[in-house]
Amino acid sequence: MFDAKRETERIVEFIRSYYREHNLRGAVLGISGGKDSAVAAGLFCRALGKENVVGLTLPCHSNLADGADARLVAEHFGFELLNIDLTGVFELMVKEVGLLKIGDEANRLNADINLKPRLRMAACYYMAALLSAVRGGGYLVAGTSNACELYVGYFTKGGDSVHDIAVLADLTVEEVIAVGEVIGVPEAVLYKAPSDGLSGKSDEEKMGVTYEAITRAMHGDPLPAAELEKIRKMHGACAHKFVIPTYKKG
Repeated sequence: MFDAKRETERIVEFIRSYYREHNLRGAVLGISGGKDSAVAAGLFCRALGKENVVGLTLPCHSNLADGADARLVAEHFGFELLNIDLTGVFELMVKEVGLLKIGDEANRLNADINLKPRLRMAACYYMAALLSAVRGGGYLVAGTSNACELYVGYFTKGGDSVHDIAVLADLTVEEVIAVGEVIGVPEAVLYKAPSDGLSGKSDEEKMGVTYEAITRAMHGDPLPAAELEKIRKMHGACAHKFVIPTYKKG
């Protein structure tokens, strides 16, 4: 049985130990207004002190309510929250690509959606490098993906898959919530329906399966055949996101 209090303590010690070993100082992470980034931020505040955690809101045609929830999380845990509006950068990129006359708006839909998290991660690394130089000591970019998302590939390659340290990657959605309860994440954020804040749909609507079903599939618990097959296909199709084919000379 999952012991949320024990796992919380272990995660905090994991962060502290890694930072001590590598003589690091702080963490930078995108604060989406959802539970994963809120729980990750809370854990880093416990481990490093709130003064060494910097959250970024990175709006790009985003839901305004998500920004309000991000501020709620920052105020609750007391860490610094900076805003970098990526809308102009995104629109400039789309405009420049449009000049190439390759495809139309419908063809670009998936590319446009995935460009946003890639720009967000670039912003996180920019700020981590800047803060390392200005404040001294190394700042790492913290990942916020959970085990369910990773299992079915619900993340953007080169976007939210990129980070320096991951603290939720071995926790299911249910376990993330349990840890969030231990550290006191605001309920309005912890229990809200997860979404990417970009597509206008919830995560489960986009995937076509629930996080509960993904957890059951991961644990080998019974599921309707069609649902299990869908999850297995998603899991198999995302293998390329983890392994880059690399030629080895003979």
